Amino acid sequence: MGKHDELLEQGAREAPEPETAEERSGRLGMKTAAGGVVGGGIALAKFGGLAKLFLWIFAWHGVISLWQVGGWVALLALAAAATVYLVVRSRREAP
Repeated sequence: MGKHDELLEQGAREAPEPETAEERSGRLGMKTAAGGVVGGGIALAKFGGLAKLFLWIFAWHGVISLWQVGGWVALLALAAAATVYLVVRSRREAP
């Protein structure tokens, strides 16, 4: 609390006038533009990389899903073939 009391004893102070946008950009010069370019480049690289990653993930899951669906189709085709074989065999032996 010591620092707080010291500031209270000093009393009120006058704040400096805030800088205008023109003063600030004139003082910073090219640093502002360079920061914007660097920030934009980082964002493009980051979002471009994420887009490629998502594309590969979706493609991979699409291939896996097709493989799984193909497996079920193969099982259904095998079951249908076995059913047709049993029906044909039972009709030949019946008469």
